[in-house]
Amino acid sequence: MARKIDALLAEYGESHQNPTNKLVHWVCVPVIFWTIVALLWAIPVPEPMASMPLLNWATLALGLASLYYLALSWRLAVGVALYCLFCIWLITIYAGPWPLWQFAVALFVLAWIGQFWGHKVEGKKPSFFKDVQFLLIGPAWLISFIYKRLGVAF
Repeated sequence: MARKIDALLAEYGESHQNPTNKLVHWVCVPVIFWTIVALLWAIPVPEPMASMPLLNWATLALGLASLYYLALSWRLAVGVALYCLFCIWLITIYAGPWPLWQFAVALFVLAWIGQFWGHKVEGKKPSFFKDVQFLLIGPAWLISFIYKRLGVAF
């Protein structure tokens, strides 16, 4: 019996065969993921949450997303969690010339332009047009390649 994660990764992979589109995804998927975390991080939190610096909209969303990944594959969830921690670290050290949210919006737009260009090259629509959960499968798809390269089962 095939696991749900295997079916999702295979279906996602069907529209990501072209080497150029794959390369675009290796750059743009992590960037888009980071920008969403950064945008959520930048949203002000209510006073009770404000006293706890790591409790904000980004960490709450990452917690919920982690539950989704955990339901699919605990090993992939660990890989995504490590990337989540890296995203949080990047946000906490951000010292760019623009406010975090403006920088994140600019990168978000550029990365999505790249994604759509990659799919134009591929000749296939992005998977999330069929099912919105594929927005969360993209990062897991990349982690699965890293795991395969390292010989780690997921």
